[in-house]
This record gives sequence, structure tokens and C-alpha cells, in this order.
Amino acid sequence: MAMTENPSETTPDAEVGALLRVLDGQRRHVLGILDGLDAKDLRRPVLPSGWHCLGLVQHLALDVERFWFRAVLAGDEEVIRGLTSGDEAWKVAPEVSAVDVLDRYRQEAELADAVITGTPADAGLAWWPHDLFGEPHLHTLRDVLLHVITETACHAGHLDAARELIDGRRWLVLTT
Repeated sequence: MAMTENPSETTPDAEVGALLRVLDGQRRHVLGILDGLDAKDLRRPVLPSGWHCLGLVQHLALDVERFWFRAVLAGDEEVIRGLTSGDEAWKVAPEVSAVDVLDRYRQEAELADAVITGTPADAGLAWWPHDLFGEPHLHTLRDVLLHVITETACHAGHLDAARELIDGRRWLVLTT
């Protein structure tokens, strides 16, 4: 898209690029806070609800990146047919390695990026899960990006707390 006459205005492509950079920062946070944890600690629940870090990353891969971008935004029929209900994505089978889950998250983010970068900010959604959410409350790529940024940031915070409980490591500490 061409630049506008007024440099203070952003084009949809610039807006999408800016939102994608923020999302990438949150994705790096998710992976960075887990760096150095062994497979046992990645599967160790530290909160009463019983979830563990690896399950949360799998949730982000399947229920967030894949769901919102490839199903809802792009309307990928194969992805839609393969969706599960409930909390299945949070459950990582014992035979699935931590490396596989982390790689799946990276792969789903790359696939999502392909959808995002090929879609204008105001583009409508291709599919909406009425059975889960009723009437649509998100309507455009912009809405979906903001939703996913918020959800990913929230879960990055959960991972921060879990990591601190596991071994005391903290992601970013600012001191004066």
C-alpha cells in the first residue's frame, strides 16, 4: 500500500506491521521466560489449577495462534475441521517432547504471520465460532491482532509467575 500524503497517518500495512511487532515481542517473552527449563520443570504444575508451562504453550499454539489466525481470520477449512473443544490443547501427552511443543508454537506463529501479513487491517473474518462465542465481538484483522496480543501478554505473565515459583528466575526486572 502506498504511503499517505500526511506522514502522521499510518497505512493499514504500517498499522498491521506495528501490531505484529508487538505480538512478536510477546511471543519472544513466552519462549524467553522458559529458556533453560528442563523437560521435567516444563511439565511441573506450580499452581492449584494444575496447568504447566508446556500445556500453556501448546494452548497458545493451538487455541490462540492457529485458532484466531488460520481458522477465524483465514477460514482454513482443514484447521476448522481439526479444532477440538474444551481444554484439550492444555494437555500434552507424555510422549510429546517439550521441543516438539515449543517448535509447534514457533511454526504456528510463522503460519499466523503469513495470514497476518497478507491481510489488510480492516479485512473481515472468514469464519466465526457462534457455538463458542455467540455473536461476533471481533470483526477485523485489527480486532483479532489486539485480542491475540492481549491473550499472549496475559499468558506470558502467567509464565513469569510459574517460572519464578519453579526456580526464582524473572524475565524483566527494572530497578531504580
